[in-house]
Amino acid sequence: MTTRTLVLDEDGLDVLELALGDAIPRLPRFRGGTGFEGDLVLTDGENTPLARLPAGDPEARPEALQPFARHGGPHWDPTLRMTPAASRERIAAATGGRPVLGLVIDDVPTFADLDRAAAAVDDAGAGAVLIAVPVSRRRRAPGTVGWAGLTRTALAFAEALRSIRTGTRVVTVAVPWPAAESSMGTPLDLRAVLGAYGAPGAVRLSGMRSPAERDGIAGLAGVHEAAIHSIYPDASAAEVLRAGIEAVRTGVVVLFTGLSGSGKSTIARALAEDLADGGPRGVTLLDGDEVRQHLSAELGFDAPSRARNVERIGWVAAEVARHGGVAIAAPIAPFEASRSRVRAMAEAHGAFLLVWVSTPLDVCEARDRKGLYARARAGEVTDFTGISSPYEEPADADLVVDTATTSVEQAVASIRALLEARLDG
Repeated sequence: MTTRTLVLDEDGLDVLELALGDAIPRLPRFRGGTGFEGDLVLTDGENTPLARLPAGDPEARPEALQPFARHGGPHWDPTLRMTPAASRERIAAATGGRPVLGLVIDDVPTFADLDRAAAAVDDAGAGAVLIAVPVSRRRRAPGTVGWAGLTRTALAFAEALRSIRTGTRVVTVAVPWPAAESSMGTPLDLRAVLGAYGAPGAVRLSGMRSPAERDGIAGLAGVHEAAIHSIYPDASAAEVLRAGIEAVRTGVVVLFTGLSGSGKSTIARALAEDLADGGPRGVTLLDGDEVRQHLSAELGFDAPSRARNVERIGWVAAEVARHGGVAIAAPIAPFEASRSRVRAMAEAHGAFLLVWVSTPLDVCEARDRKGLYARARAGEVTDFTGISSPYEEPADADLVVDTATTSVEQAVASIRALLEARLDG
């Protein structure tokens, strides 16, 4: 019996995380039919096997295989992104038999929201409050507070609520939640999911607002532009607004290089979320494995194909920079010549940083989430960098990071500091 593979998009990964944590009873049915032959292995965009569904029953509970790839930001903190069982345990320790009030933070809280929440605690006689922040792997739209920022506001909101309702336990949880219809298909019920976390009947904070409040908040986006138009005639206002946009037009390319399993993708994802969190530039993440599936699907892994793949990534990244964006690329990029060509393309349009993730081979091989090193050692995978294909260590790296001794947070902070210094200069 054969094994099939299904690559999940960001929404599908959110749904799978809920299923593996027992927040939903089963995975929704897959599109294209209700059955399949052979086990089904669910992977992320990097082809990492995350879970397996047994043959013959697409609604069976998935079996976890590998942990999810880590992202950056407070909403990925394990103390917030807890399982439903851990959430229920924390709540049960303090309720004393009293009700649990669930509050969904789906927008940045206001002063009035805090007052209404305190009143709701009193009305319910709540012994505990579960503050839930539904967060997606997909980034929020430009111009809106991102998931990291929304999580920070929820944490501040929780602390303020604790200070005015001292007898009530307040627990904050980040709940993975698909931003749009996922590759899994069936829509989910947020109230039912939050019931699994210990707060049945949770209410959205934004839903407690009056129509006038909602209209006022929605109108904030145009306040700056309206103020400029109140001072300048139309032609002058247009130039002032255009200058404000052009002020953040310097593009950036950050190219990561390193062995498979070195931590490139993990740091790249965290950096992308960090830069997108309140930053003025759009951020594009070009991960090596995902680019291989789309931009370079026809290429092999011989030296010329590897060089061409990296140069294609570099060209796309340079185009992003040319339009004022931030491009973060994380291929293996084993050859000096192709990395140099990427640098030249990028520096023609903006700033460029080469980050060498220098994690030692034995550490990379010990991680081996996809089993590739084992297959390469067995001769099943040819032209594998570090085993049967060379890796040319960069002599011109702007930053060197060894994830065996450096945390993701430290790496992101170092890259961001270097990037800001380069842009300011």
